[in-house]
Amino acid sequence: MRKPYALLLSLLPALLAFSAWVATPSYAADNGSWSVYPVSSRIAARPYFYLSADPGQTLRDKVTVANKTSGPLTFRLYAADAYNTARDGGFAVRTLKEKQHGVGAWARPARSRITVPAHGRVTVPFTLHVPERAEPGDHPGALVALDERIETGPGSVSVGVQRAVAARVYLRIGGPTVPALAVEKVRLTRHQPLIPGTGASAATVSYTLHNTGNVTLNPKVRLRAEGLFGRTLLSRDLTGIPSELLPGQRVRLTAPWHGAPQLDWGDVTLTASAPGTRESASVSFLALPWLVAVLVAAASAAAVVTVRVRRARVRPSVPVRPSPRVRTTPFRPRSSRSARP
Repeated sequence: MRKPYALLLSLLPALLAFSAWVATPSYAADNGSWSVYPVSSRIAARPYFYLSADPGQTLRDKVTVANKTSGPLTFRLYAADAYNTARDGGFAVRTLKEKQHGVGAWARPARSRITVPAHGRVTVPFTLHVPERAEPGDHPGALVALDERIETGPGSVSVGVQRAVAARVYLRIGGPTVPALAVEKVRLTRHQPLIPGTGASAATVSYTLHNTGNVTLNPKVRLRAEGLFGRTLLSRDLTGIPSELLPGQRVRLTAPWHGAPQLDWGDVTLTASAPGTRESASVSFLALPWLVAVLVAAASAAAVVTVRVRRARVRPSVPVRPSPRVRTTPFRPRSSRSARP
């Protein structure tokens, strides 16, 4: 019986390994078996491809793939667009089967498949043609060396893993640059004990960080919470923010708030900033323990019922309208015949 396999493409563009093998530069993207890096110039080594071009311009460069194993390795070499992962905002690249729009569509290696001998290296030229109507700003991507073999694990049901390593490409197209940042969908979720004072309370602040400009940003986010009458409850810089928020990318992030108030009313404000841009967003909160909320609701309901009952008891009867007054005919005494002359 054949084993069912699931294909998991693992791209490691952000991994920087410091290998003991001197033939591999220490700045190369590396997974322990092979590495990918730009060809160094005579002046200095390059950790990544830093390229600048104008719309319609064609660039030429070279990428090196180094094999650190004792046997030959065959790779599929291709260009890909970069994006931020939704989980933590890390730098990642599109797979070979995904549609490419930027660097992945514009860059073409001279060879799409290469075989690198054991402990050897292969350098491949590539061209990058920028379209005439390309938008100005940053267009991040990568050159990827994909091992097309599928590694499987033991067991009747295993997962197939396809590994790849990518050298980052930071391309900037000439024109106006607009740094812009937005904080969206701020939410506050409270976690507190049923009975006040019987346990610690906390809260989780969730929000979306959105790069609405056309350049890569290194954002900083500050969290500030104010209670009733403007009291400062919390003020601190947040950690876990992506160091590179790529143009157009959104990342959903969370921040814990330990020791959140159990009884208060105020606002939580998130302020995101980067060189050339600063934006804030707020959300209001009402901290009220469940037990207190139930008691308040019950007391309010009882007060409403009491007021209605009292009003019903003292309600006056409907007044009776008096009957209309009847007009009487005036009495005239009749004269007798004897009284006539």
